[in-house]
Amino acid sequence: MKAAFLIKSNEPLTIREVPTPEPAENEILIKLAYSSLNHRDVWIQKGQYAGPKGGLILGSDGFGTVTGVGKNVAPDWIGKAVIINPGHNWGDNPAAFGEDFKILGNPDPGTFAEYIAIDEKYIHEKPAHLTDIEASALPLAGVTTYRALFKRAALKAGEKILITGIGAGTALIALKYAVATGAEVYVTSGSQDKIDTAKELGAKEGFIYKDQSWTQKAKDVTGGFDVIMDSASGSGFGSLIDVVRPGGRIVFFGGTNGPIGNIIPNKVYWRNISILGTTMGTLQDFKEMLAFTEKHSIAPVIDKVYPKLADAQEAFDYMHQGKQFGKIVLTNQ
Repeated sequence: MKAAFLIKSNEPLTIREVPTPEPAENEILIKLAYSSLNHRDVWIQKGQYAGPKGGLILGSDGFGTVTGVGKNVAPDWIGKAVIINPGHNWGDNPAAFGEDFKILGNPDPGTFAEYIAIDEKYIHEKPAHLTDIEASALPLAGVTTYRALFKRAALKAGEKILITGIGAGTALIALKYAVATGAEVYVTSGSQDKIDTAKELGAKEGFIYKDQSWTQKAKDVTGGFDVIMDSASGSGFGSLIDVVRPGGRIVFFGGTNGPIGNIIPNKVYWRNISILGTTMGTLQDFKEMLAFTEKHSIAPVIDKVYPKLADAQEAFDYMHQGKQFGKIVLTNQ
């Protein structure tokens, strides 16, 4: 089979012929039709992610059709359209994953390939309201933001939430989840066009984070936020503390802009602010995310679809530019 292969960090992806996997006991073999990129893939390629730095088939998200099953798996899976939960071996503690936790694509072979074999417990039938392309873009962004919003930050109807960096796939699915739950949603971006499009999707207002006065404008408009969801971190994180209400919650799951080093402690403890880290989700979180997504007929926003696996490096370069509005998808052929 063909696969987009990372030989070592800081080198372009190459297309290789590798053996098609055989489904082992409890595994399902999937012929992948589409897969989607996450920023994690780019950081792995650049050597800025824990785990192996090369010898990898990257990719955490995918959609396809079951073509084979291993021992102890019911044959009626064959022919079904499915998506994959990319978070494996969470462990017994729902509050945090254990030492054996891993995300598909590093170290295990990922979805940027024609086939993949996965344990049955991580396979779910495609939500009926999604297109095949949308289904490929849901899993990682869906479970990450669902857990961030509802399990960690405990977002409720009527609360005001700020979602930063609205062009990202995670931010956009979070926007849709927050709107569906009845929250009042605000966003940040470096682009007014992205803010305007977010408003068409249900955001009430947005703020240009490049404007040094954006925090004051946000407080003037909202009075402060009950919840903030961030995936960038970096030096701008301190500004989030300035716009969260007393008793508010800041939940974050990324470090695109680097370390957080400018927090003034008394701004946090004096106002009883909670800063909450989160990563992926449990098997139960994933099931609940799917149920919520289907109940509200929510679909990921798709920015661009590349027509073949050989376009993988071009897709990576496009993601690194940060110009996208939504998910970037590869066609697995």
